[in-house]
Amino acid sequence: MRFYTKQHLFYCGIDLHARTMYLCILDRDGEIVLHRNMKAAPEPFLKAIAPYREDLVVCVECIFTWYWLADLCAQAGIPFVLGHALYMKAIHGGKAKNDTIDAQKIAVLLRGGMLPQAYVYPANMRATRDLLRRRMYLTRKRAELLAHIQNTNSQYNLPEIGKKLADKANRAGVAERFPDPAVQKSMAVDLTLLGSYDPLLSDLELHIVKAAKQHDANTLYLLQTVPGIGKILSLVLLYEIHDIRRFPSVQDFLSYSRLVKCARESAGKRYGTAGAKMGNAYLKWAFSEAAVLFLRDNPAGQKYVTKLEKKHGQGKALTLLAQKLGRAVYDMLKRQQAFDMHKFLQAS
Repeated sequence: MRFYTKQHLFYCGIDLHARTMYLCILDRDGEIVLHRNMKAAPEPFLKAIAPYREDLVVCVECIFTWYWLADLCAQAGIPFVLGHALYMKAIHGGKAKNDTIDAQKIAVLLRGGMLPQAYVYPANMRATRDLLRRRMYLTRKRAELLAHIQNTNSQYNLPEIGKKLADKANRAGVAERFPDPAVQKSMAVDLTLLGSYDPLLSDLELHIVKAAKQHDANTLYLLQTVPGIGKILSLVLLYEIHDIRRFPSVQDFLSYSRLVKCARESAGKRYGTAGAKMGNAYLKWAFSEAAVLFLRDNPAGQKYVTKLEKKHGQGKALTLLAQKLGRAVYDMLKRQQAFDMHKFLQAS
């Protein structure tokens, strides 16, 4: 957990919503100099903070509306801090909660050096990252359509389709397999939607790959030297990590990637783990997928995992492999070196 500890003359906490925002500005002594509800727009915000611009820091909780405010502060040269929503428990732990209280608590945490920071993702790559996340959402919807066709086929106890429906050429005559006209219509709808998703996803992937080569072609190449990490996983890792230097240690990176569990201890006693949902779910997914794909056509990797399975079991072995891949990616990007299988297998 990182805290914002820099000192300023004024501290601005904002409870930000889609259409409105509540400002609370404290001076260095903790006195309130501004408490105001206003429209969430650049002009009212800049006008309100104008008397305190000499040395002001702005903070907002990490919710979906922060993009425009971060970009505005960057353009105006105003320090901007993004508060980690899950760590900012002081906002949610009080007896009363409203916009006025929340804005003041953000400002108080900021002034006291107790504001847990989230990463302010740079604007030049942010939109492409969001487009990649949108692509993953659409891919899941496409997978749901394919699963619905297969499940319906099993529901009516028909012979296996026997073909991979992900390929467009194998979809002819699938709807006609079902005798009931209503089921035929349902399958026809699924197949039509699949036909729309295919070119859409191909176009999205082409657009994202072109953007990635402009943003950081070298990192994209390094990631694809890892067995099991192909075009899509390398894009996910590139845009979700962004800059490996923002992680001071490999432990911080593994924690952010949800690859390790955090212990709960008190007075020398262990009470289990916590914080499983804190971190980046996309990195967790990417490394979990990479661990499975790493074993394909990789005898050396399969031999290594077999040893882990004998000691820890199959599920735990894949978890350990995902962690090891996370460590390898961190080291590769830090050193700007391609993946080395011999070094990977020899490392403890």
